[in-house]
Amino acid sequence: MLKLYKFSAGKKEYWETWENENGSHTVHWGELGTRGESKNVKKTLLKNAEKQIQAEIDLIMEDGYRSIADDDHRTLLIEYAVQGMGSAEDLQKRHRLQERMDETLGWTGLGACDGGSIGSGSMEVCNFVVDFEIAKRVIEQDLAGTEFENYTRIVDENACDED
Repeated sequence: MLKLYKFSAGKKEYWETWENENGSHTVHWGELGTRGESKNVKKTLLKNAEKQIQAEIDLIMEDGYRSIADDDHRTLLIEYAVQGMGSAEDLQKRHRLQERMDETLGWTGLGACDGGSIGSGSMEVCNFVVDFEIAKRVIEQDLAGTEFENYTRIVDENACDED
């Protein structure tokens, strides 16, 4: 998977591509925090899918899109209160939330879930995101009215490290 971003005055955009099992490629792009648009690029008799994708990559990089280093992602934690070390039900809930966050953050260009932890009265789901404020807003909207809306806080772990 290749993820590229362009942050300019007042606009943050993403563009990404990945190869599918059938040899086609998905291209997905949009404004950061939105589901954007996507298309499927397939090999044809006259065109190789990889060459088509590389041509698009070359064009958008000329337009200023760049990758963001892993070290430049923010660590966003979604925290829940649990009793003691947490129950089997809490753990199942955390796994469902991790899957949801991978889906939500991935399809909005914001990042991905990196797992979670549970115990000592709390449960956290860890996410790496390219923009904390936009990701927090998208997550709050996504979790409203669901089994996951009872989080205690959404925190930027990097901000805690900077204090």
